Amino acid sequence: MHLRAGRPTIKEVATAAGVSTQTVSRVINKRPDVSPETRKRVQTVIEELKYRPSALARSLIQQRSYTLGVVTAGLRFIGPSRTLSGITKAAEEKGYSLLLKELPQFDTAEITPIFQALHDRHVDGIIWAVAEVGDNRKWINHHSLETSIPMVYLAMEPRQDVLVVSIDNYLGAQMAVRHLFQQGYKHIGHIAGPMDWWEAQQRMKGWEAVLAEAKMQPDVHHWVEGNWSSASGAQAIEKLLIQYPEMDAVFVGNDQMALGVMQVAAQKGRRIPEDLGVVGFDDIPESAFFFPPLTTIQQDQYRIGKVAVEQIIQIIESNLDGLESEHSNSFILSPTPVVRQSSLRIKEVS
Repeated sequence: MHLRAGRPTIKEVATAAGVSTQTVSRVINKRPDVSPETRKRVQTVIEELKYRPSALARSLIQQRSYTLGVVTAGLRFIGPSRTLSGITKAAEEKGYSLLLKELPQFDTAEITPIFQALHDRHVDGIIWAVAEVGDNRKWINHHSLETSIPMVYLAMEPRQDVLVVSIDNYLGAQMAVRHLFQQGYKHIGHIAGPMDWWEAQQRMKGWEAVLAEAKMQPDVHHWVEGNWSSASGAQAIEKLLIQYPEMDAVFVGNDQMALGVMQVAAQKGRRIPEDLGVVGFDDIPESAFFFPPLTTIQQDQYRIGKVAVEQIIQIIESNLDGLESEHSNSFILSPTPVVRQSSLRIKEVS
């Protein structure tokens, strides 16, 4: 058999296998309406010719790009990069490519060029993987009316009119503070993330709720705001130790700030966990190697990315079939406590 040089086509595969191009397409797409003998023969020819389906041809035939637009920010930080990793893996498994746009900062307000670029590239769906900060969600109502492209939003307050995938930050904070009370700590302070972030607000509300359960009134002197960095955690604990001297434990808004907390505590002779219990949030890979190892609340950002892809593809395919997609407006994933030495107080034997 003589074939032309270059990339083999589906027509050449069909000719070599003695079937129609429609049959080859059915085999490629794993359709059940092909006999086992025919399927085996077509697959053998595909392997011999090293045929690879054309993504462009598939897009033209099915009138879809098999591309997801992903808008993100702060990829130099651990959280956004882990989320993007989950998105990339899930998209690859589903046969989708990604068109990535990174905003210059989390609170970027001018997003029209981003939407225009994604629209012009005919993406099938958009994953808005930018945390809710300040008023950076105020454009949602306006753009939801302008575009028919399905969208899913990450790390924002759930609402009825859009699809949201997020971690239950409020529950995670409650888990952290309840654990500290269970370990015998009585005066639990808080180092918050930047308070224009929705996630930081939710974690602080969880801290306040558990103090209320314990009949304790949180005071302005019992918490300090950081900016997610280790340096801000160090500065915050310096201030908190002065304004809340009876504090014997602290719930820190993320693991990176907790690293700064633990360094300052060691410099000041505060033993962890005997004198000061510390719990973080995130479970970054390094937290198990802090000294002592850090108790933290694990939020699976990789899974958030995967769930976002699964949900947006479900909507895309339902729309193509003329069906109403079966999904709730919010997927709020539960965090997991990871207990290590930094909060396991050595209790006195009575």
